[in-house]
Amino acid sequence: METSRRLSREQIFVLISAASINLGSMMCYSILGPFFPKEAEKKGASNTVIGTIFGCYALFDFLASLVFGKYLVHIGAKFMFVAGMFVSGAVTVLFGLLDQVPEGPVFIAMCFLLRITDAISFEAAITASSSIVAKAFPNNVATVLGSLETFSGLGLVLGPPLGGFLYQSFGYEVPFIFLGCIVLLMVPLNMCILPNYESDKGKHSFWKLITLPKVAFLSFVITSFSSCFGFLDPTLSLFVLEKFNLPAGYVGLVFLGLALSYAISSPLVGLLSDKMPHLRKWLLVFGNLTLAGCYMLLGPAPFLHIKSQLWLLVLILVINGISAGIGLIPTFPEILSCAHENGFEEGLSTLGLVSGLFGAMWSVGAFVGPTLGGFLYEKIGFEWAAALQGLWALTSGLAMGLFYLLEHLRRRRRYGQLWTFFPPFKIWLVGVQNNILYPFFQSEDLWALCASLLDRHIYGNSWVVT
Repeated sequence: METSRRLSREQIFVLISAASINLGSMMCYSILGPFFPKEAEKKGASNTVIGTIFGCYALFDFLASLVFGKYLVHIGAKFMFVAGMFVSGAVTVLFGLLDQVPEGPVFIAMCFLLRITDAISFEAAITASSSIVAKAFPNNVATVLGSLETFSGLGLVLGPPLGGFLYQSFGYEVPFIFLGCIVLLMVPLNMCILPNYESDKGKHSFWKLITLPKVAFLSFVITSFSSCFGFLDPTLSLFVLEKFNLPAGYVGLVFLGLALSYAISSPLVGLLSDKMPHLRKWLLVFGNLTLAGCYMLLGPAPFLHIKSQLWLLVLILVINGISAGIGLIPTFPEILSCAHENGFEEGLSTLGLVSGLFGAMWSVGAFVGPTLGGFLYEKIGFEWAAALQGLWALTSGLAMGLFYLLEHLRRRRRYGQLWTFFPPFKIWLVGVQNNILYPFFQSEDLWALCASLLDRHIYGNSWVVT
């Protein structure tokens, strides 16, 4: 029986809720960049302390994602979403009042406290959001998550210029209070429209999930992409200002190429990933290798002997955004399918684990990327630092490609054993390949089923019924 392609009312409400948290949280996250460092310096914070204030966000994001992913079912997905959004909005408003705090240790302590609280609340809402989306769209996870990344990209694009404009026009408090109030106004809306999904408590843990070889490699890929994004935060603007002597106002336009290309490509990649799941593995590998090439050309690397030009930098950033969408979007459904293949139950408990793991791995890269990038930029310059960052993407791409190749060879060896030990399999295979049995079995599902039977029920040349 064919399922309707029209979205149900419940699915539309889920999309509205998820889009609201992606857009609002990313705007609140990115609003600090244009003016907060300057204000923090006035309050006696050093550059090292300011960098640590930014960096602690990713660290506590990582810790919170593990906790919330594990206990999503215990807390409740809807409550976690709404509570996370409420606290995030309130903390953003309080950030706008920091200029009233005495300078020195008190100001610095309040900055850390609010930034850490914001990270925890943001991760609660995002973990719940990803799980609810995957629950509402079980057959189109990549498409929907890819489409929602458009709103994340818009938040990152709109946050800095909007914050800068409000700061110049009305002062320090208004940008935070304005955005914080918008997020708070979305809380009652989401309380009304967001469905409440119930699920049994799962028996599996993060440790069992992360120790699956395929999930471990995919986690490395997620961290690689996150670190590549984070690398640009402390380095790219300084490089553009120094290399091309652009006015400070134009530096933000350089980042637009990356953000917009990622936002536009993500839903298209998600749609392709859901329509043709067998392509996910090659999208992952291709995205990683292309990303590695982009970072080699971003400087460009001195050993390439290519002159650095502004148009080339912008072009590479556009390709960078597209390759990030190609390589990153398929990771969530790949981890989810791998978990189900290895005995994880289908429900919110597994979705919470996968969402938490994705957030945790992203946070690791978001912490390592800027930290290591700033250090390398200071020591060896942007060109060599970007090339070294590209090696990370190259390593993850080659490792992922090698894993998929070995997986393919192992499955072929299993199917060869089935062909030898179980002659009726020939009849089934021919029937599937000629679409005789297609309505009942997809060929990949049948192959996986037979391979599983081979592992568990063939002893020598005899079949054992259990």
